[in-house]
Amino acid sequence: LPSLHHGATAVLQRVFEPDETTRLIARHGVTAMLGVPATYLALLASEVFRRADLRRTRFSCGGAPCPRTIVEAFHERGLLFQQGYGLTETAPTCLLIPAADAFRKAGSVGKAAIHVEVRVVDDDGRDVPADGIGEVWTRGPNLFSGYWQRPDATAEAFSDGWFKTGDLARIDAEGFIYIVDRKKDMIISGGENIYPAEVEDVLFRHPAIADVAVIGVPHEKWGEVPKAIVVTRPGARLAAPDVIAFCEGKLARYKIPRSVAFADVLPRNAAGKVLKRVLRDGGS
Repeated sequence: LPSLHHGATAVLQRVFEPDETTRLIARHGVTAMLGVPATYLALLASEVFRRADLRRTRFSCGGAPCPRTIVEAFHERGLLFQQGYGLTETAPTCLLIPAADAFRKAGSVGKAAIHVEVRVVDDDGRDVPADGIGEVWTRGPNLFSGYWQRPDATAEAFSDGWFKTGDLARIDAEGFIYIVDRKKDMIISGGENIYPAEVEDVLFRHPAIADVAVIGVPHEKWGEVPKAIVVTRPGARLAAPDVIAFCEGKLARYKIPRSVAFADVLPRNAAGKVLKRVLRDGGS
């Protein structure tokens, strides 16, 4: 909407294709692009994208936790890469990292957007201390009025005017917020909290891994343990023990996947988010 208000040109694709996207950015002199992590993973794998001069373009990412490897890859190329955060219910932007802090605070989705208030709270609705982890709550004129014909769901989603996002985050001493994971995706293993996005961030650094998702699976002793579903890069050879060994020394032992499965592709919705429910149900 800001682009349309400003009179900017919007370049649309019916289907995302990384090589064609790169050519369109160059052809139209695109100055701002918004994508999800899956979009940027595909672009980084494109030889056309790697050769293109895109220094005038500002790349923004949201929709799902962004692996640090993506941020670092853009930084190495001298391309501005900003992370943000929001939901359909917040129309959509809620948090945004300022351009000046994009790489100094790599991994952060920034601070509250204009007109928006944001808190990170514990289970009792109290603000967490610096570096504490809690749920993101927000309020402002950007919020939706409620779920269509679902007054029960609407009432459950709000607390004294604050919308409870269902996302877990850490807030640092400077007030920058880092999304940890979806609350419903958190794995509780032997009483310890495991955030799949943290494990995925480590696995994305493996040179043979193109895509990965971590889910919790039942375990007789620990309740549940992490399992990694891995998509390998074309031509790469990788076995489950290799994946597990790669995590050694990079994660606490209880966070290391106990099992690994391989897939040709991860199930995603139209917005590019991995459908972990499908993976937990045994689908692919």
